[in-house]
Amino acid sequence: MTNSIRMKINSLPRRAFLRTLAAGTLGAREIASAAERAASPVTVIDTHTHFYDPARAQGVPWPPKIDALLHRTVLPKEYLALPQPRRVTGTVVVEASPWVEDNQWILDLAASEKFIVGLVGSLPAGTAEFAGHLKRFAANPLFRGLRVRGDKLVELQDKPEFLADMRRLAVVDRSLDVNGGTVILPAVAKLAGAVPELRIIINHVANTKVDGKPVDAEWRRGMAAAARGKNVFCKVSGLVEGSGRRDGDAPRTVEFYRPVLDAIWEIFGADRLVYGSNWPVSARFAPCGVVQQIVGDYFQAKGVPALEKVFWRNAKTAYQWVLRG
Repeated sequence: MTNSIRMKINSLPRRAFLRTLAAGTLGAREIASAAERAASPVTVIDTHTHFYDPARAQGVPWPPKIDALLHRTVLPKEYLALPQPRRVTGTVVVEASPWVEDNQWILDLAASEKFIVGLVGSLPAGTAEFAGHLKRFAANPLFRGLRVRGDKLVELQDKPEFLADMRRLAVVDRSLDVNGGTVILPAVAKLAGAVPELRIIINHVANTKVDGKPVDAEWRRGMAAAARGKNVFCKVSGLVEGSGRRDGDAPRTVEFYRPVLDAIWEIFGADRLVYGSNWPVSARFAPCGVVQQIVGDYFQAKGVPALEKVFWRNAKTAYQWVLRG
């Protein structure tokens, strides 16, 4: 067996490996892809993971108990054991809990988990309490920003107190993640114009449908308008989720995702795209290794400099994280 075949076997997700083994062969394209990865090792920072523990005395507000896949203890040790094409050297955790003290829970976890290079927290922007909360958490250099859900952004976009809090966020050099669909994109564009010094990261390619067909025209217009703000980034995440294949068998070929990937490449360019897995949520649709491989295969074709930007350099710009020894 050649070294390239061994590398390919080691990088295959388990189910794909078993299928390949049963077939008794590895395709030339697959072997070539593995060889390319080995020849050009690239650091990976995963900018979108979730860690939590429902076994805590207080439980968790998310995920719900009825979600058998997600309602369990999920910690960095499990993520680090996942087979992935390229080694992930750090992660930015995105807090999904609205409880203010859960920001502290992640920061306490990060104190012993050097793999965590940053936290995108959850704070009540637009309220009287926000400034105090931000001062408290921004004192920790691992607190890299916060996330606002799309419905809140649309609701609060014209509120003076919300805009004041966004300026506070920019003053302390933290970023804003935004999660929502096409409807949020005009609000993102508006906020980028109102607070041009604020780094804004659109999560999950704005949750567009991914079906292998040409992209939705309204989504494309909205993304282009948002991208006119030079500090607006797009997170290359949510691709397998966009397929709607909730049985874990989202398509694994780049071609299925190419219309969306081509669109964000054309709109945001090489300098404002950042990789995120959205694990463990993405595991409902495809293994984490598949999520990374789809993105890696697409940007590998753009050249190693572009691949490095998407997998870690742009994340450094967006979040200002620092690797921890």
